[in-house]
Amino acid sequence: MDMSSTYPAQPTDPDEDLLVRVGRRDKAAFEVFYDRFERRAFSLAYRIVGSRPAAEDVVQEGFFSIWKNAHRYDPGRGSAGAWALGIIRNRAIDTLRSKASRTPDLDHDDDAALESRASAIKVEELAIKRETGREVRSKISELPENQAKVIGLAFYGGFSQTEISDLLELPLGTVKGRMRLGMEKLRSELSSFEGERT
Repeated sequence: MDMSSTYPAQPTDPDEDLLVRVGRRDKAAFEVFYDRFERRAFSLAYRIVGSRPAAEDVVQEGFFSIWKNAHRYDPGRGSAGAWALGIIRNRAIDTLRSKASRTPDLDHDDDAALESRASAIKVEELAIKRETGREVRSKISELPENQAKVIGLAFYGGFSQTEISDLLELPLGTVKGRMRLGMEKLRSELSSFEGERT
């Protein structure tokens, strides 16, 4: 007998147990699951879409989808958190597509992201430091739009080159070429900037 349905959902319940119960339309389990993942979901959505209102919409739509589709979750195929955040990520990507592949806003002030964001761009190769973060954003915005778009998606959205190719419906070679050209310009500009500071 499954004992999970005989007691109210608790904040200490495992993610997987909560999501299985959400699949059975357990509203209390959904509230606990939402409270646990809402902040992470918003952070992920915001990094992708680049705007607070759009990120809030993504989270709302994403959790509605989680509520509707939780019965499809299979604990044997991965963690509940990864499954749920995957839905949020897909919603955020859909939002970008619906805006005609507009580049996410690059003017937010999360300088820490410039140091730690995992992406197709090698952060250490750019030698980006916190104090140069604003300059980096400025230089990206000065690139040709097609180059700024792929670099912005990689750097701020964390997308791989293959994912950017799918997202923008461009050949992978085109994405790689635009990223290479943009990175060469960025390296040159950042080298000049570092020279001026020394």
